[in-house]
Amino acid sequence: MSTVPVEPPLRVRGLRKAFGGLRVTDDVSFDLAAGIVTTLVGPNGAGKTTLFNQITGELAPDGGSIALHGQALLGLAPWQVARRGVARSFQDLRLFGQMTAHDNLLTAMEPATGLWQPGGAARQERRERVAQLLEATGLAAQAQARAVDLSYAQRKFLSLARVMASRARLWLLDEPASGLDRGSYERFVALVRGAVRGGVTVCMIEHNLDIVADLSDRVLFLDRGRLLAEGTPQAVMGDPALAAIYFGERAA
Repeated sequence: MSTVPVEPPLRVRGLRKAFGGLRVTDDVSFDLAAGIVTTLVGPNGAGKTTLFNQITGELAPDGGSIALHGQALLGLAPWQVARRGVARSFQDLRLFGQMTAHDNLLTAMEPATGLWQPGGAARQERRERVAQLLEATGLAAQAQARAVDLSYAQRKFLSLARVMASRARLWLLDEPASGLDRGSYERFVALVRGAVRGGVTVCMIEHNLDIVADLSDRVLFLDRGRLLAEGTPQAVMGDPALAAIYFGERAA
């Protein structure tokens, strides 16, 4: 009995972007598979964040295609990409600093739950959802604290909670675990793994190779805008030529 191939949640083909003579994305093609954590690795300036920017509509590529569940994303504004189920965190977090943790989550729920629609039942559902997310990320006691007053680790978890609040099925996380203590890191891993088991597709940018090896199921290695390799963390980072590029000892 034959089986029908499963369409990957995200498919990127021939993506190209240049600023003058500098190619920041050079004919990049890959799929993001469901049920695993994929991590983008590579030296500084490899094009990892630029790639995220193109997927989310913040930067228009010069050519190629991006499809989410078979539907084209190119040409859509960032808010339109978000409404199709793509959520992103940033290395600089981009929280609403003067808002409470509670209200930061409410704003993230707007695309998915109709935040501004009236109705007591809807408001109660949102309150319950926010409470669940604050509890899951260890922020229940900081619900009414301003984001700017939270510790670094707490702000990292608030950023992740905002992604979770959106109910997006594709998460793009830019160095989400950097700077976390061991206990916080273990909480982060549990949240990501739980989301993946629930059907969320996760792609991360990460520079810490211990985190890459610990959390990634698959690695994409970028350098100078090109995708040089993909595979397991052990296979990719165990390649001497790629390791030399990563640590600035390139021969290519």
